[in-house]
Amino acid sequence: MDSPPPRRVDKGKGRAHDDEPTEHTPLLASASGSLTSASRETSIEHPAVRRRLYSRLLTVFLVSLSFCVLVLALIAIITYSWRSRASTTRPEEIIQRALVVHGPERVDVLNATSEDGVWLMVHGRMGLDAGSVIDVKTDQDDSLLQDWWKSVGRWGIRRLDRVTVTLSPIHISPRAHYNVTLATISTPPLEVPLTADPPPDLSWLTPVQIPVRIQPTKDVDAILHFVRQSWKNGFVSVQGLVAEAAVRGGGLEHRGWRSFLHVSHRDIRPVINMKIPSVPGLPPPGPDSPLPSFSDLVSLQSFQITSTNDTILLQANASAINPVPLDLEFEAPQLPFMISLPPPTPDTRSVPVASVHSHPFTLTRPNISLTVSGAVVPLPRDAFGAISAFVGEYISGRDAQIQITSPLVPALTINTTFPVPHPRPEILRNVTLSDMKLKPVGSTMVASGVVHALVVLPPGIEVGVNATRVFPDVLVYDGAIPSPSSNESEADARFASPPPTKPLPDPLPPRAFAHIVPEDWLPADCQSVDGPIGSGSTVAVTAQIVDVPLEVLPGREREFSNFVSKVIFGSQGAVAGVQGVAAVAVRIEGLPFANGRDPEMELTGLPFQGSVRIGKKSVLGGHS
Repeated sequence: MDSPPPRRVDKGKGRAHDDEPTEHTPLLASASGSLTSASRETSIEHPAVRRRLYSRLLTVFLVSLSFCVLVLALIAIITYSWRSRASTTRPEEIIQRALVVHGPERVDVLNATSEDGVWLMVHGRMGLDAGSVIDVKTDQDDSLLQDWWKSVGRWGIRRLDRVTVTLSPIHISPRAHYNVTLATISTPPLEVPLTADPPPDLSWLTPVQIPVRIQPTKDVDAILHFVRQSWKNGFVSVQGLVAEAAVRGGGLEHRGWRSFLHVSHRDIRPVINMKIPSVPGLPPPGPDSPLPSFSDLVSLQSFQITSTNDTILLQANASAINPVPLDLEFEAPQLPFMISLPPPTPDTRSVPVASVHSHPFTLTRPNISLTVSGAVVPLPRDAFGAISAFVGEYISGRDAQIQITSPLVPALTINTTFPVPHPRPEILRNVTLSDMKLKPVGSTMVASGVVHALVVLPPGIEVGVNATRVFPDVLVYDGAIPSPSSNESEADARFASPPPTKPLPDPLPPRAFAHIVPEDWLPADCQSVDGPIGSGSTVAVTAQIVDVPLEVLPGREREFSNFVSKVIFGSQGAVAGVQGVAAVAVRIEGLPFANGRDPEMELTGLPFQGSVRIGKKSVLGGHS
């Protein structure tokens, strides 16, 4: 047998060659070796790749962080610069140069009390030119860098959009007397819209509604002095005092980054100077023109006084001059007032007579229409003197004094007049005497008869009237009286407390020869009748005169004798004129007094005149 060939042995330094594969060599030997080698290389290179990835991520993060810090620092610098400008600008300058207010366009009275003052809802348009405050408005002379810097500022203003302003109470004082407070104004925190570069017109202003509370001072004399001085100077000059004003970025509901912007100012003193415009119907303001009175501003157009349900109801229509020069929409709610009569003597108090309220009204041009309604209040026991003085002035043709107060301003009393109608109201009309008799009693003559008259109340007074007593004071003339005597105004004062001691007029009127005056009141009968067209309530009154002394006037015996001769020897007797004043005690239906209703009121100083034909039988004891 042949022996196997010997193995070749390679002893060189080269890489040993693997044995040639045989049928016993494993198929996966080389693959297993390759996989093992690749895993070993990967495990060796993996930490290096990770380090490179971390390095790159760290680089990106640091670069981004540096950029953000740089941007934030730039924004902080810009914001600080703008905030510094805003905080160093005087608030008075901001109000004068940057704050633009148009209006008020509408004012609504929400509530009014003496304790809380007057709450108003003021409608208008408002905006703040923030670009002028921080000096970022566009300018043709700006360089590229300045233009870029201002554009960033304008962008910031648009992003901020608005600010919230919180003010402490605003104290309003005359500029000349800053220590005198006229009123205190309070507002809740309000939003002020911002604009970076507004157009020249007012289209950029934002509509706003601001609730405002006004609390006037209790020192009414200070207010009146300020009003008089302002009218004398021709302009209004006031100064406000704001103890603190806090400005916060964003609106009332914003709580984001805007709210971190905060500026505070103290001791702000804005000044307002406004010329008083001329108002149609009023004299121009100035040192030579007195301040218009209440009666110059408000005129009574009509009134209605009626008896209803055991009370006296009042309603009046008035016209007031609109003193507001602006086209302002204003709506006022019902406002309460008290009407009083001035005290008849210095040692007495005013007498409240009516509680009224104004109906809601709006401002119209040139005059404002006002409607007032209310009722008579229970009158005190000592009210007769004040009421008698008021009625006496009114029926005498003179404007009667009244006082107007309001619980909203208790310390303010407006003294004005209740205008009398023109012509003068004629309360007693158609005064005649029937069944006139003259007869001698001892050394004197006495007269008897029936007095007839109409009591006609002025237009607008529709109350139930019942005349119970009369007290005439009559002068008898020879012949009819052509016109009212010039002594009527003197006679009016004779009935301060009827029955009075009656002084005769001096000098005596021509053709007057006798004086008839009863010793006491005369009982009267009363009946409602239809009055003249345009008059108030009308009643017919009759009263009996029984044996009332007829006093011949001093020095007029001849005139009396001539009149008696005409009566006796004339075929139709003679006409006697009668003229004088009378007092009438009436009950007003529904008039409340503290001690009950419908007490008697004495209307005094009522002038009258009439005539009576006296025949022969009247003197001789028969009937005329």
